[in-house]
Amino acid sequence: MHGVRDQRGRRRRVAAVGIVAAMALGVSACGSDDDGAAGSAGGNKDGKASARPSAPAAPDAARLKAASFTDGEKVGAYTTSEYVLDGPLGDAYTAVPAGCQPLVSLSGEVSDPDPAAQVQRKVDVPDEMLGTTVDVTLRSYANSGAATVMKALDRAGRDCAGGFTEQRAVAAAKYLKAEPAKAPAFAAEADEAKAYRFTILDVKGQEKLYEYLTVVRSGSTTLAFRAEITSTKDIGGVPPEVMAAQWAKFRAAKG
Repeated sequence: MHGVRDQRGRRRRVAAVGIVAAMALGVSACGSDDDGAAGSAGGNKDGKASARPSAPAAPDAARLKAASFTDGEKVGAYTTSEYVLDGPLGDAYTAVPAGCQPLVSLSGEVSDPDPAAQVQRKVDVPDEMLGTTVDVTLRSYANSGAATVMKALDRAGRDCAGGFTEQRAVAAAKYLKAEPAKAPAFAAEADEAKAYRFTILDVKGQEKLYEYLTVVRSGSTTLAFRAEITSTKDIGGVPPEVMAAQWAKFRAAKG
């Protein structure tokens, strides 16, 4: 599928970087005694400390799961469920131009950087066949990956405001507009938050549909909420009670 990363190639590149790093260390070890002394002390030639504190470890899948909705959990009129397969279909969709990808999906298969772990849930009203569905995804990233994701999302929101194309498995959908939307009230407690309203032309090119995306970052973790409805109704945003409940559970698990 177009846009899917070559995982074997990625591993080869990582291995190559490791080899180069090892060679660099070997060259450093063969330097002058003065350089070696400075290196062993963790400083530079001026005697100043050069070591940087390591970034906190990204939450693993078990920790993300503990911070996420559970299967069957109730949130007002909504019920949470686990995806039977590999998450929402939209996680395999790609954008044209490629810079708009963060607005379509932040899945590691179609977007960089890859998350260290992720947990996905579907939130809807089971008895409503044409009701609102919210895809809730928690992703953790190593190093500064979460901040990188948010920068890419912000850039896409500005560069792709006038529209772009979403490539699906057997069709394409035209995004007519990507507009800023209101962030949730709890966004003030987070490190960053971005919210968007999308106007989309259906695959038949006849009707306008509306979707909403809100992504919140806390440290090395992003919480993404994508809300859609299988009708031309504008739901006005991601249901705030769903976002607030997930945020509260995430903060409680984080301690």
